[in-house]
Amino acid sequence: MKRKTTLLILPAMMLCWILILTQCSKEKPLIQRQVLFGNPDKAALRISPDHQMISYLAPLDDVLNVWVAPKDDPGAAIAVTKDTLRGIRIYFWAYNNKQIIYLQDLAGDENWQVHAVNVKTREDMNLTPIEEILGSDGNPVTLPNGKKMRPMAQIQEVSYKYPNEILIGLNNRNPSFHDIYLLNILTGEMEMIQQNDRFLGFQTDDDYKIRYALQMTPDGGNEMFVPDESDGWKSFDKIPMEDMLTTFPITFDKTGNILYLIDSRDRNTAALVAQDLKTNEKKVIYENPRADLSDIMIHPTNKTIEAAASDYTRTEWKILDESIRPDMEYLKTVADGDMEVTSRSLDDSVWTIAYIKDNGPVVYYLFDRAKKKAGYLFTNREKLENLKLSRMHPVIIKSRDGKDLISYLTLPYWTDPDGNARPKVPLSMVLFVHGGPWARDSWGYDPYHQWLANRGYAVLSVNYRGSTGFGKDFINAGNLEWAGKMHDDLIDALKWTIAENIADKNRIAIMGGSYGGYATLVGLTFTPDVFACGVDIVGPSNLRTLLETVPPYWEPMLNMFTSRVGDHRTEDGRKLLDARSPLTFVDSIQKPLLIGQGANDPRVKQTEADQIVKAMQVKNIPVTYVLYPDEGHGFARPENRLSFNAITDIFLAQYLGGRSEPIGDDFKGSSITVQAGAEHIPILKEMLSE
Repeated sequence: MKRKTTLLILPAMMLCWILILTQCSKEKPLIQRQVLFGNPDKAALRISPDHQMISYLAPLDDVLNVWVAPKDDPGAAIAVTKDTLRGIRIYFWAYNNKQIIYLQDLAGDENWQVHAVNVKTREDMNLTPIEEILGSDGNPVTLPNGKKMRPMAQIQEVSYKYPNEILIGLNNRNPSFHDIYLLNILTGEMEMIQQNDRFLGFQTDDDYKIRYALQMTPDGGNEMFVPDESDGWKSFDKIPMEDMLTTFPITFDKTGNILYLIDSRDRNTAALVAQDLKTNEKKVIYENPRADLSDIMIHPTNKTIEAAASDYTRTEWKILDESIRPDMEYLKTVADGDMEVTSRSLDDSVWTIAYIKDNGPVVYYLFDRAKKKAGYLFTNREKLENLKLSRMHPVIIKSRDGKDLISYLTLPYWTDPDGNARPKVPLSMVLFVHGGPWARDSWGYDPYHQWLANRGYAVLSVNYRGSTGFGKDFINAGNLEWAGKMHDDLIDALKWTIAENIADKNRIAIMGGSYGGYATLVGLTFTPDVFACGVDIVGPSNLRTLLETVPPYWEPMLNMFTSRVGDHRTEDGRKLLDARSPLTFVDSIQKPLLIGQGANDPRVKQTEADQIVKAMQVKNIPVTYVLYPDEGHGFARPENRLSFNAITDIFLAQYLGGRSEPIGDDFKGSSITVQAGAEHIPILKEMLSE
């Protein structure tokens, strides 16, 4: 009898808390998606090499462009570029102080072209205007969709010694390999200095000399070559497969006789190593037994390594050159958050600084080293400045086989008033899975965490095995474990949140992009009872077709994929890939699925979404499929991000019970098309018909 009474009381108490929390959430204002996912106000602050001007990205007619202002008069900024569609995301100053160099692709195809714009005249020149690659038969190379393949330009080297020239890689001769060109950024004249018919890439120096070439070995490792005396190549060093993602050259010292490289050989985590090229002696400059080297500070001209960082749960810097210690100690006192030097003038007198927080916008400062004075400039999103945002908590979760899964948990702030990362009652949760998979989640402001927490969900991001940053053993534990132990890690993390009364086991969604989209499909097919719904953004559904359709310029590193994912060239490999492909198990899908895809995605082709949607339709399994004709691997245009997230907002609220913002104007200017399943999401069909 006593037990029955207890059982009756506990649900009543839980119901009481749920009612209290629901009322609390209703009193908290919804953060508009536009504030979180629209264009930033200002971002990517840079100082010109002569420290006379600053630059940053900011909207011009609602499209991100590069703005320039005198260093001492930021209010006089003018837009020097005039992109009207996708916005500029990658740019830097030329060392001549006259030009901004930026890269732009076409509708997400990632075939980048290099542009140079004069900051005074605003004359914009496309330096690589080649629009097609000709095959050996003299005809244009075409893609599976029938479109002509455009060359892809890469920035190889930018040296202060050659202010009017840069080195670029360009695959205009052979779509699989990038030749190296010396490019005059004033005239657009190009001269090939290295033809390439076999190498993954090259290491060059400040004198624009080709120092090394890298070629992938059959087992997925790397071999470094040096030029020999007869215009050929001889082997210099070999990097085993297990070290390939954590060992590679990065730069040289001022003399060119010291090679700095990241190196995990003879250790687990990637250390910073200096190799004397005359004696071949190696010296470890920095290492952290828990985490890989993640960043370095190097003097602009002296090329001395001044500081190094690693990121276990948060970024930690170690000073290696005492000359910058006063600067670093002072900058710690200027603002809260993790400090990052985003650019430095050539004479090193002026730095641009960013402070990164988990519950606020990025804050930018200009630092005068002689005066030891940092002056505030702006934040990247002004509307976030006075909003109460949720905190991101680093948590370490044990996998079933004892691995530490560095994860990040965000709770709606009103559910966690004491800040202990434990709500009073279990919440609906979104498992937000990072892409890559050879990448990682880190602490800091994340618009998706803030958005979902504001809607009332707990949000968890897990660095599953295969993620980078935690040593080669952790990366290699993910080899051939797609939908295997990599997925087990996600499930183990979920079980932890349920055991800790953080998540309601009946209201958990899985969501992510690229590998995170694949993980979503795996979640709904391999563990169909675990998740209430899933949101797949540009995720592959069939690992065999994924590897069979990699971009031509990925072919030199194909062995990395076959050794770590599975080999589509062998019978056993194909069996493994099929066994780890969600498409194979489409019959198992029981829960609602939302798919977002870019039509021009060169990595995960549109067919990856098309084929699983078609298979679900044949089986009469509901699915909603959103396609963007002007996007690639992810949604670069804010109009498209807003429209997809508006649908996701409603979708998650429908199946998790959280809050959502009305669609409003978030379809305006978007290229959104819904290929299937508009009827499964309230209001969507009606919105599309307007």
